[in-house]
Amino acid sequence: MESPAVLTLSQLPYFSPQKSNRKRASPSWPCQPRSSQPTRLHCQKMYVPGFGEASPEAKAANNLHNFFTYIAVRIVTAQLQSYNPEAYEELMEFMNRHSLNDGDKFCANLMRESSRHKVLALRILEVRSAYCKNDFEWDNLKRLAVKMVNESNTRIMRDYVSETSPAESEK
Repeated sequence: MESPAVLTLSQLPYFSPQKSNRKRASPSWPCQPRSSQPTRLHCQKMYVPGFGEASPEAKAANNLHNFFTYIAVRIVTAQLQSYNPEAYEELMEFMNRHSLNDGDKFCANLMRESSRHKVLALRILEVRSAYCKNDFEWDNLKRLAVKMVNESNTRIMRDYVSETSPAESEK
């Protein structure tokens, strides 16, 4: 069986940290060097290759940021539909012409469209911030993500075993 391609930092070759006059006493740095010699780091986290410009968490945060814009747009359109049908139509027309994939770009373009659109953009920014700070269930996100990974791993392994094992009727 092949070994996994993901290595922990403790499995990497020796690493020589840059010299610094400051002592590193940050609790966010879980790796402690053993001596002043070139040191092998011992960490509890996995090394994730290919994320030079940003950590996986930073990329996930960026995706969530854009998702919060999408949620804010959905909330604002639902509100407008019931109390301001004219503004609702204007926002829907704008949404048909502009992608929501980049939330900041969408809001910036909406703000520059017209003075009426500027008010809509400000409302979306306000709702996005409030939803992120007050309404999004961060603990539930982690619980659901872990549950989904565990369930899909189990399902994939079960499917593989059932495909590769001889069927009971063949015995």
